[in-house]
Amino acid sequence: MTASDDLPRYETIELVRKDRLLTITLNRPDSLNAVNLALHEELAEVFLFAGQDQGSDVVVLTGAGRAFSAGGDLDHMWRNATNPELFDQEARAAKRIIFAMLDVDKPLICRMNGHAVGLGATLALMCDVIFAADTAKIGDPHVNIGLVAGDGGAAIWAQRIGLGRAKEFLLTGELLGAKRAAEIGLVNHALPLDELDAAVEAFCDKLLAGSSNAIRYTKILTNLELKRITHAVLDAGIAYESLTVRGADHQEAIQALKEKRKPVFGKR
Repeated sequence: MTASDDLPRYETIELVRKDRLLTITLNRPDSLNAVNLALHEELAEVFLFAGQDQGSDVVVLTGAGRAFSAGGDLDHMWRNATNPELFDQEARAAKRIIFAMLDVDKPLICRMNGHAVGLGATLALMCDVIFAADTAKIGDPHVNIGLVAGDGGAAIWAQRIGLGRAKEFLLTGELLGAKRAAEIGLVNHALPLDELDAAVEAFCDKLLAGSSNAIRYTKILTNLELKRITHAVLDAGIAYESLTVRGADHQEAIQALKEKRKPVFGKR
């Protein structure tokens, strides 16, 4: 596939349209598609475009290279930890990303080619159907860096696997292998990497051959409750995450990451 001339161009995202299929690729492979400021801002834009694109009926989200997305870029997190007011500015973009994803009325399919961590996990889980390489891991370890999982994790995990299991994984930050994630319904399918493309293509072809309006309206209907819940919790989630960005535990966690050691958290 090659990029179409009528598609917008981004610094950190690649867009390709083939027939009626639009593919969005997170394109920072040397950084495992970790989210820096540029990618954060462009994510909000690209899903808005995908929802309005008249040339596509199905959208695939994937990552370039070995990972889907490793979550937050370390340098970017350090910048926010030392200048928390910058995080507050980005919080508005975080909300735009999630709501733009939920407003895409076309099927949004995740090709989870590698690890999906933190915001990367949220991006994957906000898709409608997830095909994951069986060597990939997924998890939301916000708590392990002293942060609240406020950017969508609190909304989507419980909707996929129930409140009890969601609490177990969000409170520990545990990463799950794709096979385990598929067993509990967090992702739809876990299969060998060399079978991933064929499986995604076959599923997309099935959707593209179906009734576009019926499929879109069904997605809109099934997303109504998820959108209600997300609207109910996201503002509070961003506010709590903003508090923890300013906390000593987050400062310690980021310093520990830079020094490649385990963090030592305070009791309060």
